[in-house]
Amino acid sequence: MLAQPDTSALLTNLGRYTDIVRLKGGRPLTVRFIEQTDADALMAYFRGLSRQSRYNRLMGAASELPLSELDKTLHVGEGSRFAVIAELKVNGADVIVGEARYSYNAETQNTEFGLSIGDEWQGQGIGSAILSNLECRAAALGALRLFGETFRNNDQMIGLARKAGYSFGGGASDWRQVRFEKLLYRATEIPCESWKQAATAGWLRNEALLVVR
Repeated sequence: MLAQPDTSALLTNLGRYTDIVRLKGGRPLTVRFIEQTDADALMAYFRGLSRQSRYNRLMGAASELPLSELDKTLHVGEGSRFAVIAELKVNGADVIVGEARYSYNAETQNTEFGLSIGDEWQGQGIGSAILSNLECRAAALGALRLFGETFRNNDQMIGLARKAGYSFGGGASDWRQVRFEKLLYRATEIPCESWKQAATAGWLRNEALLVVR
């Protein structure tokens, strides 16, 4: 059995694992681990999602992120579960425009993820940027495969995954959902700060794998 990564070093300085991703036109998007001080902003983000977007992300009807889920989200690294937020500068202030959560299973070397993009920010390449960044973060944990599940009628998520090269098949946990997955291949360069810090901290459990775009 493979050991779960030791996240104690990560928890002491989450900011070390921040990435700046360039969107179309060069606008910088910050992707970073969520911190305790982000709780109110994250709750406001989920309340601001459309009913359909919130339903798709939470896999059910809810007016906001449940407090139990918020608590899990804020405890980055516990149980090899992680959460990141994506922010843009808007009128000088940092605004959450997307979020993602992922969990690593050392036995299968798989990482499962889910993500959302704020309705008004969709169509600007933010989803593709976050997904590419997640591939790097998953590889830094030693994952060989990244996968997710979504409702069969969630055209936005399905389109995003298909565009990013994910394959679709059976194995979803619910008949209403579809599973998509992608193998992570060996990198020829280091594309994100998360990767560099993981290597420095000795997080990489095997030869680092990811897809470089």
